[in-house]
Amino acid sequence: MKRIFEVQPWHVITHTFDPQNKRLQESMTSLGNGYMGMRGNFEEGYSGDTLQGIYLGGVWYPDKTRVGWWKNGYPKYFGKVVNAVNFMKLPIEINGEAVDLAQDSISDFTLDLDMQHGTLTRSFVVERGATRVNLTFERFLSVSQRELAVQRVTAKNLGTDAVTLTLKPGIDGNVKNEEANYDERFWEILATDQQADRGSVIAKTTPNPFGTPQFTSGMEMRVVTALKPATIAQPNEQAVAAAYTGELAPNATAQLEKRVIVVTSRDYADVPALTTAMHQLSDHVALESYDELLAMHETVWADRWTKSDVQIQGDDESQQGIRFNLFQLFSTYYGEDSRLNIGPKGFTGEKYGGATYWDTEAFAVPVYLGITNPEVTRNLLMYRYKQLDGAYINAQQQGLKGALFPMVTFDGIECHNEWEITFEEIHRNGDIAFAIYNYTRYTGDTSYVLHEGAKVLTEISRFWADRVHFSQRKGQYMIHGVTGADEYENNVDNNWDTNMLAQWTLRYTLEILGQVDAQTATKLGVTPAEKTKWQDIIDRMYLPYDKDLNIFVQHDGFLDKDLQPVSAIPADQRPINQHWSWDKILRSPYIKQGDVLQGIWDFIDDYTPEQKKANFDFYEPLTVHESSLSPAVHAVLAADLHYEDKAVELYERTARLDLDNYNNDTKDGLHITAMTGGWIAVVQGFAGMRVRDGHLHFAPFLPKKWSRYSFRQVFRDRLIEVTVDGSGSHFKLLSGEPLTIDVAGKSVTVK
Repeated sequence: MKRIFEVQPWHVITHTFDPQNKRLQESMTSLGNGYMGMRGNFEEGYSGDTLQGIYLGGVWYPDKTRVGWWKNGYPKYFGKVVNAVNFMKLPIEINGEAVDLAQDSISDFTLDLDMQHGTLTRSFVVERGATRVNLTFERFLSVSQRELAVQRVTAKNLGTDAVTLTLKPGIDGNVKNEEANYDERFWEILATDQQADRGSVIAKTTPNPFGTPQFTSGMEMRVVTALKPATIAQPNEQAVAAAYTGELAPNATAQLEKRVIVVTSRDYADVPALTTAMHQLSDHVALESYDELLAMHETVWADRWTKSDVQIQGDDESQQGIRFNLFQLFSTYYGEDSRLNIGPKGFTGEKYGGATYWDTEAFAVPVYLGITNPEVTRNLLMYRYKQLDGAYINAQQQGLKGALFPMVTFDGIECHNEWEITFEEIHRNGDIAFAIYNYTRYTGDTSYVLHEGAKVLTEISRFWADRVHFSQRKGQYMIHGVTGADEYENNVDNNWDTNMLAQWTLRYTLEILGQVDAQTATKLGVTPAEKTKWQDIIDRMYLPYDKDLNIFVQHDGFLDKDLQPVSAIPADQRPINQHWSWDKILRSPYIKQGDVLQGIWDFIDDYTPEQKKANFDFYEPLTVHESSLSPAVHAVLAADLHYEDKAVELYERTARLDLDNYNNDTKDGLHITAMTGGWIAVVQGFAGMRVRDGHLHFAPFLPKKWSRYSFRQVFRDRLIEVTVDGSGSHFKLLSGEPLTIDVAGKSVTVK
């Protein structure tokens, strides 16, 4: 496979400008700070193929669901991320001619994403005959002042003659969404203001018919430069722009800083309040130098890496992969705002609409528990609790009781328009219940599960109790018409993972109801009849099983397929989702991602080695791993089974999924929720970390390709460091009280 970036431990860097892979380069060099984010677009403009993308956390648009045949229960709208007003715009002219890498001849190109410090730098020399000008662009989205975006451009004349340099920093509302209804635009400009050293735009999303709020965004830029300012006419009513110009003598250098404050109506009641806040924040950051703003930003990143860095020696590809995973994950979400969540593409593209999926509970929660303070994960749980009202509506639209949390959402209401997802992929309800359990067992904090969490569990259980049906012929409860985690199977009956999660959720809810206080129990109002019914479902839930193979059957009828391994697929037909018809995929035995194995991973200690081996050996050879979430699950199970080579292979696939563009789709944006996979594979897989009865357990091994690895882990008010090398496993307590852990069956006290 073609690799377009060099392998370096802390950098994603290239010295080659590759127009054929421009979108891929943009995705890979995305930046974010949880509040906003952007692709690695060229701020000076680019006339070639590009996906322009800047996105604001929690700002979205409800677009009317369009289907050929409307069915009762369809969501009324399809939610999508809105491409924000372009506040990074900074065209450059040399001797009156615009710089455009799609047209210009250039040399000495460098594009460098610094993951340690959270910055993006790009540099090149424009060559036009005797004219040679070096341009260096630097940018960062501040993690110490979340509303702040900072740019700096430096120009140096390398030629023998003076040149006229003009820089035109601006804010442009003339933007569109590429995937939204044929380049539809979603912003209306309310006000613009241009002054000599600053400019601002206030914009509002276009009206929609669904009663959901419109979003207002305010952006103010300030410019710092020694170049001569000359305010220019606005190119249209949707933008502000200014020009700064000067003569650049040979070997002379000129520099311009652009600082932009971005605020939205999510935080302010009206336009006057938003405008006042925007000006105040702009005045505040104006007091600091570029270096001071950068230092504050770098300090926060340093603190994050102190808790989370994974160090790998002997394999730079693996080292770069895990750091890229964690950097992009933190750039998307670090728990500061419980109204936000983690979209599968984060701030790196339009695909998946920027909405929340079940990925968060199943994959992000285990990682954030291990590398951040518990409040970060608790905010993710509160996100779902606060959206219970929407979950009630989702269930009611299906004619069911309780709460059905959405497959795709911004506000709790289902906003996905594919029936096999909206109606059928209901395992997400179980994944949300599992996240509550996971948080509670890991942190030991019961304050959530015995209050807000108990409410969520109760309403999910009411949904399951209504969604099952009783088969008189079998004498068991069943769930028909579902789609499991393996989305290459639609409308199946008795998906094992879904049935198992429903059974487990009911059991766990009854357990928690036995622990809540009287006041909470009264509010929940679970009747004795309900409890009796739930217990009956638990006792008589149908879980497909084949005794000859000793496997849990993915769903009824799965074993009747033509069970050929993935190795039988010709290489030129992979990935199959880009070469086969949907009909052919549905009829095939090929699995998009772990389904039965997803359920076994969730409850890995509940199954015998023989059960895990039989199911892994059967299902993994049928799995094409065309979901970005798939390799991590399989890496952990392979490590658990001592399939070390397979575990390492799958670690490399998850950690370098986007760096190496495994599924040929990274150009659309990064797979942010799958960025959890590298950490999961190292910590749960290679180090064998488990939580059992409130204690940490480890069973580490060292991959043959590595000489050493170490990671840091937050656990119950402690920060520990785990190191595995040729001499064995080593544990160090970095902060907190002494901790007793289990290492391969031996008790060890870490002091």
